[in-house]
Amino acid sequence: MQETNHRGAFILGLFIFLGLAFLGYFIGTSAIKFKEYERSVTVKGLSQKELPADIVLWPIQFERADNNLESLYLTLEKDRQKIFGFLISNSINEKQISISPPSVIDKLAQQYGGNYKAPFRYTGYQVVTVYSTQVDIVRKTINKLAQLGKKGIVFKSDDYRHNTEYIFTRLNDIKPGMIEEATNKARQVAQKFAKDSDSKLGKIKKARQGQFSIRDRDKNNPHIKVIRVVSTIEYYLAD
Repeated sequence: MQETNHRGAFILGLFIFLGLAFLGYFIGTSAIKFKEYERSVTVKGLSQKELPADIVLWPIQFERADNNLESLYLTLEKDRQKIFGFLISNSINEKQISISPPSVIDKLAQQYGGNYKAPFRYTGYQVVTVYSTQVDIVRKTINKLAQLGKKGIVFKSDDYRHNTEYIFTRLNDIKPGMIEEATNKARQVAQKFAKDSDSKLGKIKKARQGQFSIRDRDKNNPHIKVIRVVSTIEYYLAD
């Protein structure tokens, strides 16, 4: 009976020993694998394109001054008709032209003392706006605007609210391709790093897509847009 108990205790102890040994090996192997997974590299991939704007917003602001209010409105109306005709004659679609109501300033009413007297009591402003997808046609027409100046129309160009704008609206069409390009470039950099460090490139640990930015190529070419995105990706490395 005693010999049987000793044999049972020995077997139980053997199983405990083997279990602890296996557990120790498993923990050790897991620790090594975990340590391997801690190794990573973070890289960036850039995708950049230059594309033409597809919409132009062109406000044409003109002004007149007069001492007679009725005469001022009549002159503004004549100028507006000349501008409208000029745009139509240059192949700009009538539906893409909008006209704001005239705005008139009475300088006499703005005088708060002092002996200064303006040469003209009333100054009137009006804006004709072109909102068009025919960017090339509009740009050519802008270069011809001096023709109207020769006809006596006075343009007001110092108002920042009425600057010509070029807009790019096709971002959703090019997003997938640019993201793919940025991701591929990031992976190429990571593969080069892994090769130089005698490692193997693993799976993606973390990825972050930057925001798309759209800006003018330069101040002389605002109709050419530079679209840019940077993807930041972290890869696992293994021996």
